[in-house]
Amino acid sequence: QVQLVESGGGLVQAGDSLRLSCATSGRTFSKYAMGWFRQAPGKEREFVAAINWSGGMIHYLDSLKGRFTISRENAKNTVNLQMNSLKPEDTAVYYCAAHGHARPLGTRKYAYDYWGQGTQVTVSS
Repeated sequence: QVQLVESGGGLVQAGDSLRLSCATSGRTFSKYAMGWFRQAPGKEREFVAAINWSGGMIHYLDSLKGRFTISRENAKNTVNLQMNSLKPEDTAVYYCAAHGHARPLGTRKYAYDYWGQGTQVTVSS
């Protein structure tokens, strides 16, 4: 079992930056691929970014490339999401997720076994 706790959300203005973090506990963090998803009110949960166990493979939602950066620190059992040039349409609850490293790096929510409770990001115009 892996426990995930997100932090770093908040209310910002358009153009600002935020850095989300996901702290994990339980089984060995380096055995898991990690992902970030988001869900806006009335919308489906959508993929944001994912990183494999070593950090050597990363996927992003195409529309977020260049603004968002995912990274992980295995020694600290954390995965981060740096979000720059935020837009009102980035407003959502952001979730951290994990799946076993033996599977292909997932970009769909069904690929993930463990989820955090989410952190709210609100971007005002």
